[in-house]
Amino acid sequence: MGKKGDLSNFERGMVVGARRAGLSISQSAQLLEFSHITISRVYKEWCEKGKTFSMRQSCGRKCLVDARGQRRMGRLTQADRRATLTEINTRYNRGMQQSICEATTRTTLRRMGYNSRRPNQVPLISTANRKKRLQFARAHQNWTVEDWKNVAWSDESRFLLRHSDGRVRIWRKQNENMDPSCLVTTVQAGGGGVMVWGMFSWHTLGPLVPIGHRLNATAYLSIFSDQVHPFMTTMYPSSDDYFQQDNAPCHKA
Repeated sequence: MGKKGDLSNFERGMVVGARRAGLSISQSAQLLEFSHITISRVYKEWCEKGKTFSMRQSCGRKCLVDARGQRRMGRLTQADRRATLTEINTRYNRGMQQSICEATTRTTLRRMGYNSRRPNQVPLISTANRKKRLQFARAHQNWTVEDWKNVAWSDESRFLLRHSDGRVRIWRKQNENMDPSCLVTTVQAGGGGVMVWGMFSWHTLGPLVPIGHRLNATAYLSIFSDQVHPFMTTMYPSSDDYFQQDNAPCHKA
């Protein structure tokens, strides 16, 4: 049984090409394995109307948001990334002759590649700090590995004892929400954590110092005199070294 449904553009082209090559309807149907009715209809449409496209491209409900509307919706979305679907829909309909519903707005945004996602978290960087980072990058862009071997790095970090600061996800079925393997235990007051200060270089790891409460200027100066100075003197006796810290307020002490 030959194919009777609507054909793709490529298949329609094969039908027209076979008929124009001199094949009869029966020969074309046998060669292409389409029905006689399909061969006759496609070739007739091409002869009378010059039609070479498939009806499947225009089937379904007409899109209410054309290319111009999509550009408008894209500008609204990029102007306010945190806008809700309702807000985007309301702003889009202002001044438009034909309004659309929120479902159409959602469908259009997804067709354009937009999806609602949680924003990635990054450290807050001020304008002044951005300029300092750029200056640092430009000043050291030509440094070699040998140059970086003379740098000792330091920073502080907090380690939680009972849970993670980040969002934890698990894989579970609908009825497994209380399964022990799908639970995250909590304790009163968060369970506590440990703050430490440490340093390292190309050659070795430096000291790791527990910090009781918070690292202020007094505590940092104490760490610097008790830990940093002996480490740098031992590792770099020729004094061609650099101690690198970040721009935390206590580091300016």
